[in-house]
Amino acid sequence: MTTRVRRVALALMGLSGFAGLGYQMVWTQQCALWLGFEAAAVLAVITAFFGGLALGAVAFGGRIERTASPLRWYIACEAAIGLWGLALVVLMQPVGDAVEHWIGAEPAVWWQWTVTFSASFLLLLPATAAMGATLPAIERIVGVHIDTDPGSGPGSGSGEEKRSIAGLYAANTFGAVLGVLLATFWLVPAFGLAATAGVCVGMNALCAIGAWRWLHAERPSAALHDAWRLPSGTSTHRSGPASARWPRALALTLLALSGLLGIGYEVVVVRVLSQLNEDTVYTFALLLAVYLVGTSLGAAGYQRWWRRWGKQQEEDRLSSLLPGVLGATCLIGLAALWAAPLLKNGAMNALGTGFAAALSAEALLAVAAFGLPTLAMGAWFSHLSARAMGQGVAFGRALAVNTLGAAMAAPLFGVVIAPWCGPKAALLLIAGGYLAAAVAGLKTRRRPTTAPMTAMTAIVTIALVVMAVLGAPLAFVDVPDGSRLVSYAEGSMAAVSVVEDEAGVARLRINNRQQEGSSASLFVDGRQALLPVLMHPAPRRVLFLGLGTGATSGVAAQDTSLQVDTVELLPEVIEASPHFTRALGLDAAMPRLVAADARRFVRASEAHYDVIVSDNFHPARSGSGALYTREHFVAVRERLAPQGLFCQWLPLHQLDLDSLRSITRAFVAAYPDAIAVLAANSLETPVIGLVGRRDPAAPRSTASSTQTQTSMPTLASWHARVEGAPARRDGRTLADFGLDDEFALLGSVVAGPASLAAFAGRVPMNTDDRPIVAYLAPRLVYAPASTPKERLFEFLHQVSASPSDVGVQSPDDSRRVAAYWQARDRFLAAGRSARPVADPAAMLAQVGEPLLDAVRLSPDFRPAYDPLLQMAIALAPRDAATARRVLTVLRDAQPARIEAAQALQAMGQ
Repeated sequence: MTTRVRRVALALMGLSGFAGLGYQMVWTQQCALWLGFEAAAVLAVITAFFGGLALGAVAFGGRIERTASPLRWYIACEAAIGLWGLALVVLMQPVGDAVEHWIGAEPAVWWQWTVTFSASFLLLLPATAAMGATLPAIERIVGVHIDTDPGSGPGSGSGEEKRSIAGLYAANTFGAVLGVLLATFWLVPAFGLAATAGVCVGMNALCAIGAWRWLHAERPSAALHDAWRLPSGTSTHRSGPASARWPRALALTLLALSGLLGIGYEVVVVRVLSQLNEDTVYTFALLLAVYLVGTSLGAAGYQRWWRRWGKQQEEDRLSSLLPGVLGATCLIGLAALWAAPLLKNGAMNALGTGFAAALSAEALLAVAAFGLPTLAMGAWFSHLSARAMGQGVAFGRALAVNTLGAAMAAPLFGVVIAPWCGPKAALLLIAGGYLAAAVAGLKTRRRPTTAPMTAMTAIVTIALVVMAVLGAPLAFVDVPDGSRLVSYAEGSMAAVSVVEDEAGVARLRINNRQQEGSSASLFVDGRQALLPVLMHPAPRRVLFLGLGTGATSGVAAQDTSLQVDTVELLPEVIEASPHFTRALGLDAAMPRLVAADARRFVRASEAHYDVIVSDNFHPARSGSGALYTREHFVAVRERLAPQGLFCQWLPLHQLDLDSLRSITRAFVAAYPDAIAVLAANSLETPVIGLVGRRDPAAPRSTASSTQTQTSMPTLASWHARVEGAPARRDGRTLADFGLDDEFALLGSVVAGPASLAAFAGRVPMNTDDRPIVAYLAPRLVYAPASTPKERLFEFLHQVSASPSDVGVQSPDDSRRVAAYWQARDRFLAAGRSARPVADPAAMLAQVGEPLLDAVRLSPDFRPAYDPLLQMAIALAPRDAATARRVLTVLRDAQPARIEAAQALQAMGQ
């Protein structure tokens, strides 16, 4: 084989690998937008991708082996991939819309699995099948040049075959690494999914053109081509005496096992590390890149080893040594996972803070878990392929069997074994599978089993048993001193736990990283339900997207006039929610709970709701960014009944202002009349709500549902809406959530439509095709450049509202609302630099004057009244004069409240 052919073939495999993994990243994200982010959808796409590769290798591998023109096959395959990749840019959306409706809003499990797998498999098949044939075609091209190279005698191709297979596999995998990293860190965030697919199409075109330009000129003579035209069913790879000792069935079985166990190991390790890493798009890209780099280096190392030590006795030894080493390295990887928390803490302490440092720490964990096992995986696959070909198995068939095993790994380990048995048992099972393969390799050796090999197998087996008996479960849950683990559940997508501290406050955690609320956050959680409900004139049916602890939708369900539905992605969260709702006294009535992807439910459902409330999903978490796109906001609008209202809560403590602008622009594009509200006056965990209506001309509140569309609400009608709120089953009142009157309700408004549009500006909009938030928000998680408090005040500084934004028109009412907002801003500013202290005099010295100013500005503003009253009463025994001054201001500023007057009377005033 000429050096030129070898170099061109390696370059083509690198480019093809880049395109293949680039497509996988793009198509996985695009399919999830219409299939959902449930386990069925995520795993079905992965399985369909591998299944298509296997089918392509099976369907075309034999023809490629028998053809005299493998170059034409390769060019045709690359062209087919590129053309179908280009077609999917147009077809993905309409096909997705149809599949969403086929699945339905609340499908049976078997139906959802069937449709998600079938749809993704068939949609991707033209490209994935062609992908499955590219590596066999290139291997066949290289094989032709090996056997037609002058000076090559009979049987001289054996060592070259091993070299070509391993080298091509390594180049293809290395290209895949570049595809993953460039797509994640540059192409998708900068240009979008469709443009990234276009880059991959260009790679396919470059491969096809390059192959025709550089390999066509190097093809052997026609006479030599004719020598390769063999009868149907005849293999081009010759079996020698040595290879006859390896049964063909065993070779294929081990190839399938290598794919199954290798991808199974990846699935389980990614699952475990998600409890320690941030679970962002960058996390997954780094884990996949490390896995691919390891297998590429393993294959390259195998190729280099064969150049120097390609002897039959070494080949026999490797048949048992490599799987034995794999079993041992998997156990080492398991031990590294147990030590992962210490490794990450040490890395963060050594590397410091910052985006690069945080990603480096995650990469270190990936190397610790994947490094050694993937090196052995790459070498073992190359060895198995070479031995199978030596037995007369075409490389296309060998690749197909391996890929078919890989296709089965995701559902088997991700859905069945890991959730049922736990990650530790799954990894031990994988290590045991490799040991079984090592024993099978020993039995096929011509010479008697050597003592070193037997000893190694015995040692690894003993280590496996010891780890099974003594090893702790791979469940990482932070349980502080004095706290206890209430519940823990392994699901197919995440581990969900409930931790309760010594004060009885319970917190919900997903993968030990995502705090979804606690039993102490009822005030804020309840306001996130009540504010949007009260802003609708007469709601009857409400939908909540996201359950969390169940407090938000649970508060709404206590309203006797409401029918409440709640959609939650993780069934384990639904199972954990009763712990919180019972403790909060919200079990008198429960919403109807649906385990489904919120985005898919909205698009597939035919129901209409008066109010839809979307939870404040962590924007950096994998998949959450899809709930903040323009397309999703438009789909929600279609589910709203006439005069319907949608509220999207946004966690400003987990969101940078650039991401907030991108989301706001997407929201305003769907709801031009949008306003922004503040969930509560918390400065540490501020939550902003974007509120829009299906019908922009509809009034923002009415005293009754019979009010006409053209009438504008007055302050009196807002008062009637609050006062006329239906009775609640839990016995609580609106005042328990700080919604005493119409001013408390309107006082949450911080921005009007014009102000929000100006705030968003011309920043890139968060869309399905360009998921800005999914790639931008993680940077705040890894390296926060500001505090939530700073971001809140920066936002409030850039936005504003007018009374007309909430339908208040009369001069007197407008003055009172504006005064309330001014008092609110003064109240928030008082807390900006305040430091909580136990001494009432010290606390009053910090915030007393700003709070008194707030009380003077608006007699209707109550939030400052209560803390001032408490500080004055506590201060009275030792500083009566200051206490009297504060109480006098409170009494005179807000005469409707009698607490200050009563306190003065008690002091003898």
